Amino acid sequence: MTSPLPSPSPVPDTLTGSTVSTVSAGSTGSACSVLDLAPVVPVVVVEDAADAVPLARALVAGGLTAIEVTLRTSAALDAIREISGAVPEAVVGAGTVIAPEQVTACAAAGARFLVSPGWTDVLLTAMRASGLPFLPGVSTTSEVVALLERGIREMKFFPAQAAGGTAYLRSLAGPLPQARFCPTGGIGPDNAPEYLALPNVACVGGSWMLPADALAARDWSRIEELARAAASLRAAGGTSR
Repeated sequence: MTSPLPSPSPVPDTLTGSTVSTVSAGSTGSACSVLDLAPVVPVVVVEDAADAVPLARALVAGGLTAIEVTLRTSAALDAIREISGAVPEAVVGAGTVIAPEQVTACAAAGARFLVSPGWTDVLLTAMRASGLPFLPGVSTTSEVVALLERGIREMKFFPAQAAGGTAYLRSLAGPLPQARFCPTGGIGPDNAPEYLALPNVACVGGSWMLPADALAARDWSRIEELARAAASLRAAGGTSR
């Protein structure tokens, strides 16, 4: 990521540039990366924008303040807009960003950060121009090195399990210690602690705290409970940063 996020509470009005995204933490004014807001970033697919606000409130109440709404449905941009306006405690971002026009639309909807499953120079240019922090996706060493050359140190590792999982990331830590990752893809409560224990993993992305039956039933209390369990994973098995 390349520019700072606004603080989840309170949310400032302006952004400033940086080679690594930072967010002010609480009243102390200390700064941390958006990747450090919580050990898990929920990867959210919203089918009905009316569900966006109660869903975000449940995740935030459970301790997951960074929320990635994927651009996989027609309701995604409306969901980002609703969360941005009604849940100031949430740091809402847009995922599955793959085209420059999506970057523009997400910024207009109120997204606070952008996540892509992969990257091209055209997409990187658009994301940089937006002024928003962004997390480009990588799955090979060459992609990581190419992003480091471009001044980008924080990346999405996708699809994590299929691309080599914890063994691959552990191998990258020695020669490329400056790269930090948010692995996503095939991660759940059973293997998340193993990822979080790696020195180059800041957080993981996943959707296990959003089971289909709970979403269909609009069981926000259950989602809050699952989010709280996810938020506790770093204390249970990961390393603090």
